[in-house]
Amino acid sequence: MKWMIASDLHGDADCTAALLSQYRASGAKRLILLGDLLYHGPRNDLPAGYAPKKVIELLNAVRDELICVRGNCDTEVDQMVLTFPMLSDTACLMIDGHTWIANHGHHAVPPLRESDILLGGHTHVPAFEMRTTEDGTRYRYVNPGSVSLPKESSPKSYLLVEDSRLCFCTLDGQVWRQETL
Repeated sequence: MKWMIASDLHGDADCTAALLSQYRASGAKRLILLGDLLYHGPRNDLPAGYAPKKVIELLNAVRDELICVRGNCDTEVDQMVLTFPMLSDTACLMIDGHTWIANHGHHAVPPLRESDILLGGHTHVPAFEMRTTEDGTRYRYVNPGSVSLPKESSPKSYLLVEDSRLCFCTLDGQVWRQETL
């Protein structure tokens, strides 16, 4: 099954519409959102397409296809206008035989087992790397980057996952990095 993973929309309706267009075109069966959906946060500039009410409308229209975790800019007030659950700090997913633990990335690393994959957003910087916990457990860390406010010269991006292959894509659908688990 193909999955799309994205993070840090920050209320940008233009970027959210582009993401959803790529989602439909990709044939992915689920869209995993790693938080920071509606609010841009006090440390970020206001996104060019900032229109949180439009983002609400766009996301609610695909609510049955979303798996979402809470970001540091997401609140109970946001949940009142969104028709899908988005306040869980973590989600555990089985994708292509691998255990993926999804969180936003602003809390401590959840308990992991050897070879787990930790999905995180928050930094706005795409990543695919091996990490080690304090107790020596090795795990893969994957960050799709940010849909609306990329940092460190990275593109506005999302991730497609299928058959242990990861494709980092720009919002116009171009693959700019590929990795294999």
